[in-house]
Amino acid sequence: MSGNGIGPSPGLLTSLRRLIATTLEIAQVRLELLAVELEQEKLRIFGGLAWAALAVLLLGVGLTLAVGLLLMLFWDGYRLPALAVLCALFLGAGAHVARRARALLINTTGGAVPLSLDELARDRDALVGRE
Repeated sequence: MSGNGIGPSPGLLTSLRRLIATTLEIAQVRLELLAVELEQEKLRIFGGLAWAALAVLLLGVGLTLAVGLLLMLFWDGYRLPALAVLCALFLGAGAHVARRARALLINTTGGAVPLSLDELARDRDALVGRE
C-alpha cells in the first residue's frame, strides 16, 4: 500500500523544509537590517538634538553678553571692545552650531529605513519574476 503514490514524497517534505528555512532566513536578515537602520536613525536624531542644545546654550550666553554690552556702552575704558568681541564670538558660534544641528536633523535619505524598504521591494520583484 505504501507504493500506491498516496502521501507526500520525502523529496517534497525536504523541499518544503528548505523553503521555510530560506523564508525564515530572509526574514531574519531583513529584521536585522531594519534594526541597524533604526539605530542609525536614533543616533542621527540624538546627535542633532545635542548640537541644538549646544546652540541654545551658546546663543543664550551671547544674548547675555549682548545685554551686558548695551549696559556698558555708557562706561569708559577697554571693557567695551572685549565684551563686543566675546559677544560676537558667542553669537557666531551659536549660529554655526544651529546650522549644523539643522543639517543633521534634515533627513535626506527618504525615510527612516530606506535600505529595508529597498530590500523588500527587491524581494517582491524577485518573487513576482519567478512566476
